[in-house]
Amino acid sequence: MFSGGDYHEVARWLENFATSHAKRENLHAECALDTEGAREGKSYGLRVRVGERLSSELELVFDEVASRRGSMAWCQAQAERVRGLASEATRQGSLRPA
Repeated sequence: MFSGGDYHEVARWLENFATSHAKRENLHAECALDTEGAREGKSYGLRVRVGERLSSELELVFDEVASRRGSMAWCQAQAERVRGLASEATRQGSLRPA
């Protein structure tokens, strides 16, 4: 793996990385990456969507993602966080009203 890259290149990598790990938890999972407004060039807001359900948001700082995406340990930790978001979004759909 490699580190570095500009904001948009790292965003594409992050979206692909997150989607691949979210789908390991639920094949219907998709990632929603917020890169606009005050975040642009500074950070990313990552959520996982399963159908109409949306997970809580994970905020990732651009400089950290760009410099650490080449680290297997960092990637493993982020993969676990993304799978947790996918699990959260999946569980929301399994809740039934009493």
